[in-house]
This record gives sequence, structure tokens and C-alpha cells, in this order.
Amino acid sequence: MMGIRFGYFDRFTIISYSLNSYYFHLLFHLIIIVISINGYQLNGHPSSILRATQEESLRISDKDSTFKIALFADLHYGENAWTDWGPQQDFNSDRVMSTILDQEIPDFVVYLGDVITANNIAIANASLYWDQAISPTRARGIPWATIFGNHDDAPFQWPIEWFSPTGIPQPQCPIMKNSFSEEECSFKGTQRLELIKNEIHQNKLSRTIDGPKHLWPSVSNYVLQVSSSDGRNHPIAFLYFLDSGGGSYPQVISSAQAKWFQNQSDEINPDSRVPEIIFWHIPSKAYAKVAPKFGVHRPCVGSINKEKVASQEAEMGIMKILVNRPSVKAVFVGHNHGLDWCCPYDENKLWLCFARHSGYGGYGNWPRGARMIEITQQPAAAAAFSIKTWIRMEDGHKHSDLVLS
Repeated sequence: MMGIRFGYFDRFTIISYSLNSYYFHLLFHLIIIVISINGYQLNGHPSSILRATQEESLRISDKDSTFKIALFADLHYGENAWTDWGPQQDFNSDRVMSTILDQEIPDFVVYLGDVITANNIAIANASLYWDQAISPTRARGIPWATIFGNHDDAPFQWPIEWFSPTGIPQPQCPIMKNSFSEEECSFKGTQRLELIKNEIHQNKLSRTIDGPKHLWPSVSNYVLQVSSSDGRNHPIAFLYFLDSGGGSYPQVISSAQAKWFQNQSDEINPDSRVPEIIFWHIPSKAYAKVAPKFGVHRPCVGSINKEKVASQEAEMGIMKILVNRPSVKAVFVGHNHGLDWCCPYDENKLWLCFARHSGYGGYGNWPRGARMIEITQQPAAAAAFSIKTWIRMEDGHKHSDLVLS
């Protein structure tokens, strides 16, 4: 028998099911999240969440002239939340991120889409799971940025077991009627714009930006600068984030997004002197063209090649623009849990890379891990600038080392 109740908890409407281990795990994570939101760690000391300022730029380390990025892809928090299995997977994903963050100590984290499985989240509380997903990074005082995947605002799908004799659980509106409307208590999801605004407004370490309004409903389109360590804000690299759609609208990077990227890059990097790195969730059709067959072999580098590339629905110009910009060094995507390779595209001028499936949510039983990227800037050296990447596994193993530039 399954019981369900809806309640109010720290500005979120949450689902609480009377399932033994689920309730325990959810309560534990809620305590961690609320403590973090209020700016305190478990030891009672002020958290670094509130000490960072949004204006702080990303900078090359003055100790070793590097800037290290961890990519967490396809975490799928909130999946099958009404079962014992779902919350346990979220707990396991916490462990993956915590282990890798402590091993690698990155300067920055990118959440590469499918942070949550919104089609499993019944009411408008998806930001609770989103917040849980970013909590390991936030607790360590590391800045991050997010982009959307196809599951992050996917419409809620009714579980078949809810149509058993126990009946469909009925939501109960919170006592504070002035805070939530009847509509907000109904079975509906949380849309892209609400998710991104909640993240930005509630986290000082978030570097996510809700992009240009003329590109909406495509929301996570923005660029961040990695600056020199000398305090003069000289750009060392530009990181571009593009919303590849899915969920509430088609899986595509539109021609409008492509034009935005071209205009933006021409404006801030007109001579293409500063390297550019691109992040989105769903691979473009170009990935299918370079995909290795029967394993991973040179010139590609990686460890798993277990499925076909599930690409965007159409190509609307972004790849042509990227190929024609010598400053663009690599594109990083998620989406395919059974792929983690990097392959060269267009005569080795541009690398197309998959991340590594980081979350225990989602399909596939391949070992979890995260792709790492390290930018090095040493003006006095012969090779002043370089980008390299590798994969760090949950068990500590490192593999697939590759110099991209």
C-alpha cells in the first residue's frame, strides 16, 4: 500500500510519500538543503554561499596557472521519487559528485543538462531536487553554471501504479493560502524559466544566466569569461552555454541561437584570439558523423561507445559557425549515457566530446564519473595556452587523457 501527502517546507511544496527508506532519505536531504540555503554548514559555521559575490569572475589560478572544470552530466534527480529506488539513486549521485569534487578540487563546475527528471516530478517543486543536485558543489564553495537538458522541464508523466486500487494521490494545498494558489497545488511541473530564476536568486555562487529574452523558450544561452590571474580581467577563455531544447519544446539549437552566438562572439572576440569552449546537452548531428564504430579507436579517445548518438532533431547553422571560428576548440555534451568519447571534426580543427554519465538516475549501468577540463595559461612558456581533458571515475580511476589544444 502506498500513501502520499503533500506539505509545505521552506518555500517549496514538496511530495512526501510514506515509504520507509524514501522518507528517511528525503528528510535527510531536505535538512542538508535547508541548512545550505540559510548559509550554514552542518558544523554551524557560516557557509561560503553568502560570502561570494555574483560579480566575482572566474579566474586562472595564480598558483599553477590553471583553471579546472568538472562536468556533471545527466544526474536525473527526482526520478521515480515515489519508490524506494529513486531517492537512493539521488543519494548515490551525491556520493559521485562529492567523491570527484574532493579528488579533483575543480575551480568551476558545469551541470550539463538533465539535472532532474521533471517528467517524474508531480507538482511545481522541481527546484527542490535541482537544489539538491547542486548542493555538493555549493557546500564546497565552488562556483557553477547550469544548462538545460530534455528532461529538466519535461511534462509530468502519470505513473501507471497510481491507477491501482489505491487511487491517484490527491494534492493538499499548504495552510498558507496566500502563498500558493490552487493551480500551484495541482499536478504540474516547473518550467525552465522558473527553475533558472530560482537557482540564480537563491545561490550567490551560481554563474548561470537566464539568457536573452528574444531566444525564449530557449533559456540557458549565455557566455562566461575566464580571466587572467593578475586582476586585470584579461580574457583567457570564453565559455559558451547553449540550450539544446527538449522537454517543453523541440530538441534543437535554433537559427536564432546560432545568430546570437555569432553576434556575441564577433563582439567580444572579434579577432578570434581568445579560445572558446562550448557546452550544450543534446549532441548535434555532427556527432553522428564522427562517431567511432565498434569501440573507441584513434583519433577518437574514450572508454565506452555503447549506443548510437541520439542527436538533435535538426541542424540549423550552429555547427557551420563553430567550424568557421578558429577560436572554438571543443564542444561538450551529455544526453547519451553510454558514450564518453571525444572525436575530431573538420580536419581536427574542432573536438566533439561527450561528458560521462555522472548520475545514478537515468538509464544504463555503466560506472559513473565526470569529464574534467583543464585550461592552462603560461605566458612565459613556449606553448602558452593549452586545453586538456580526462575522465575521473567514482572509484578514483582516471582515463581518456587528451590534449584538445
